[in-house]
Amino acid sequence: MARVRAEDPGDREAIAAVHVAAFPTAAEARLVDALRAAGRLSVSLVAEVEGRIVGHVALSPVELAGASRGAGLAPVAVLPGFRRRGIAERLVREGLAACERSGCGFVVVLGEPAYYARFGFLPAARFGLRDEYAGGDAFQALELRAGALPGGGGDVRYALEFAALGAASGA
Repeated sequence: MARVRAEDPGDREAIAAVHVAAFPTAAEARLVDALRAAGRLSVSLVAEVEGRIVGHVALSPVELAGASRGAGLAPVAVLPGFRRRGIAERLVREGLAACERSGCGFVVVLGEPAYYARFGFLPAARFGLRDEYAGGDAFQALELRAGALPGGGGDVRYALEFAALGAASGA
């Protein structure tokens, strides 16, 4: 069983290694480092198995005019040899709980709708929300507190460090 805890300063290399192993490029590892350096890692949790870091989830602030404080869930990664054990699900659930405890009103994610529906995410378009990456159905939102999202919707802006990720991947 994986143990989930907050990131410690000594975890940085292991977190980067998880993202490098989980994604086709090192872009997500660089994103996490950039968010950390800018002080924008609102939530950064690791999953450990027998003392080894095998998973990571990051949540960072997003902006939405007229809304309470929100967060963007990204990235989440698990080492390939530890997938399909519920580790990513546990990281996401504990990350959402940490956001809620900190007073965050909503969370957005760009991800597989069928996967994120289990956490209560709905298509962001239902709330009138738009993202800067043209995520379509993959752009989803979850209200942690009723009424946290403005009735008229609006444009959600991720932290500036995400723009560098898009530029690095050619998006």
